[in-house]
Amino acid sequence: MSAIKEYVRNTATSAKQAFYELAGASTAQKNSALLRLAELLKQHQETIIAANIQDMQQAEAKGLDFALLDRLKLSGQTIDGMCEGLLQIAALPDPVGEMDEFRIRPNGLQIGKMRVPLGVIGIIYESRPNVTVDAAALCLKSGNACVLRGGSEAFNSNMAIAKLISQALAENGLPTAAVCFIENTDRESVGAMLQAPDLIDVIIPRGGKSLVARISAEARVPVIKHLDGICHVYIDQAADTQKAVDIAFNAKTSRYGTCNTMETLLIHQARAVEILPLLAEKYAEKGVELRGCQRTLNILNNIKTATAEDWDTEYLAPVLSVKVVDNIAEAVQHINLHGSHHTDSIVTESYTDAQWFLRMVDSASVMVNASTRFADGFEYGLGAEIGISTDKIHVRGPVGLHGLTGQKWVVLGNGQVRH
Repeated sequence: MSAIKEYVRNTATSAKQAFYELAGASTAQKNSALLRLAELLKQHQETIIAANIQDMQQAEAKGLDFALLDRLKLSGQTIDGMCEGLLQIAALPDPVGEMDEFRIRPNGLQIGKMRVPLGVIGIIYESRPNVTVDAAALCLKSGNACVLRGGSEAFNSNMAIAKLISQALAENGLPTAAVCFIENTDRESVGAMLQAPDLIDVIIPRGGKSLVARISAEARVPVIKHLDGICHVYIDQAADTQKAVDIAFNAKTSRYGTCNTMETLLIHQARAVEILPLLAEKYAEKGVELRGCQRTLNILNNIKTATAEDWDTEYLAPVLSVKVVDNIAEAVQHINLHGSHHTDSIVTESYTDAQWFLRMVDSASVMVNASTRFADGFEYGLGAEIGISTDKIHVRGPVGLHGLTGQKWVVLGNGQVRH
């Protein structure tokens, strides 16, 4: 066994033991650790940002693209966001131990279900140092231990934050191994985590398509994931013009490097001549490049022709595909064929069209008259998210506290025996 593999297995073994110790932790104890971590992040903000500046300088020297740099950068505002997420998670009900679906059988047995942690969760992620805080907080509150493996580009930021997490746990009598950080950026450490189903119960990847694809292909551990964020906004025939312009503009330009950013705009043929020029003017002010179908080209001058590949592309950049469709049925067909089942939105004042869209679009989040940028655990009231799932088994969409738990059967008897 290589030294790296042995190190990862030893770390995961410590996390496994910590998971069993966490079973005896009270909700108050877990919440106290979260609140203390928020205090520590604020107290040591300058140290964290200094470490992040070092990471940013190294990343820029390596020529990392804009999307990764955007996700890597920390500021006072982003640290405030981390702290707010911690406060929200602490304020949420503890899902562990919840019981429901109880029924009394003819023999007097009471049979129901209890919500329980999943176990040891491995999180493998690129950039985004805030994931270190979100993952630790969500796993701790839901009674799970976690093994965190961040990317090399965020190593200094992650280590500064991990030190504070350990301090918050220790001060509240919780095992520091409940949140383990892999202090190794070699690719072999990822492989070691993927091949340890005896120690790690679930893997959650956060990163680019190549990372998620590799994890999906190699993992012997169950994976909660999404590969792409090819999100759509469909402007319906019955759309309010101002809502349509505001939503389509925000969904694309709020941030370019996120998985809930709109990549394709669909618009009903009856509204295209009116609304597309309004949007094109606003997009031009932001430097967004438009690539359109032939009917779009007939309305807008000086834009590129969309290729077949464009409809299946997550740009993560100021580029937008635009297609004019005959009706809502064509829009839904396009979304289900070319989308990534992440997040799609309709702008309409028609109750019938809205309900049909909600029912027919096969995505983790489906919206009416709202920007796709709201597809986020924080915005959904989950406190934070540990990832977004486009899978259909166990959990779908932003993964918060309940997504990190399962259920076990509970049987309450009074001496019954089976005859």
